[in-house]
Amino acid sequence: MTILLAPMEGLLDFVLRDILTRAGGVDRCVSEFIRITDQLLPERVFLRIVPELLSGGRTLAGVPVRAQLLGSDPVCMAENAARLAALGPSGIDLNFGCPANIVNRHGGGAALLKEPETIAAIVAAVRRAVPAHMPVSAKMRLGYHDDALAIANAQAIAGSGADELVVHARTKAQAYRPPAYWERIADIRAAVAIPVVANGEIWTVDDARRCREASGCDMLMIGRGAVADPGLGRAIKRSMGVAVGPALGWTELVPLLAEFWQLVCSRLDARSRPGRLKQWLNFLRRRFPEAETAYQSLKSINDPALIDRWLAGVLQAQAAGEELLQPA
Repeated sequence: MTILLAPMEGLLDFVLRDILTRAGGVDRCVSEFIRITDQLLPERVFLRIVPELLSGGRTLAGVPVRAQLLGSDPVCMAENAARLAALGPSGIDLNFGCPANIVNRHGGGAALLKEPETIAAIVAAVRRAVPAHMPVSAKMRLGYHDDALAIANAQAIAGSGADELVVHARTKAQAYRPPAYWERIADIRAAVAIPVVANGEIWTVDDARRCREASGCDMLMIGRGAVADPGLGRAIKRSMGVAVGPALGWTELVPLLAEFWQLVCSRLDARSRPGRLKQWLNFLRRRFPEAETAYQSLKSINDPALIDRWLAGVLQAQAAGEELLQPA
């Protein structure tokens, strides 16, 4: 069983990747996409989005990170992939699944699922441009309007030299609305000769079990489910007999929440810091009642100093076995 942490623009950046990989259960990450247009990006852009490149292409917990590129021009994608490869990521991933309209209007992400021949050209160009030892993977959705080209797109990716394929089991039109159509991943697995990873709507251990049964995949990618429950990867592995750490409850999560806040304060501008903490708490309250209390306590607080004080109080209260504190 292999668990991958999904790329999620505006949510799963290097800060949250760091914290979630500390929680355990994640074997590999994919960065949020690096947008490629018509120019060769300077190294600083790659390093800003994937600072793990400065630590051997791994998070501080030692989990490998593949850097993801998004674009529609094979030549530009190849040139940028070569520059990125020189910085030492754990691999390069290609985005054929982003459903954002602003990306699709410019021919990137899921819009390419209407053009299997362009997908094939991009994958082949990138594969030629990077060292043979460096993995090149891709992520796709089932299609744009429908899934009629799902097999053709998967075969274009596999046949052009990709080493691995992640399939988000919904179309662009279906966005993130449940359900995910995991059984269609089984059809794709039967049509290609490279490893296939199942992704989409995996929030619980039971979801993971049903996804495995429907897709036939032993490799799963989790995104929002891991943000809402940082112990999900661990729990999935434990349910399948893998020796991992104990369940991650709120008591174990609070120190990670404090470390997340410290990282946010050290790496992000002051105005965006409170929003990042509240964004994560908003996800966590799906799984933890204590997170609901924390979110309600902080939702109107935008002073980092007050949040510092609140977190210090929560840690002290937890050590003393008391309830969450209200902010001063």
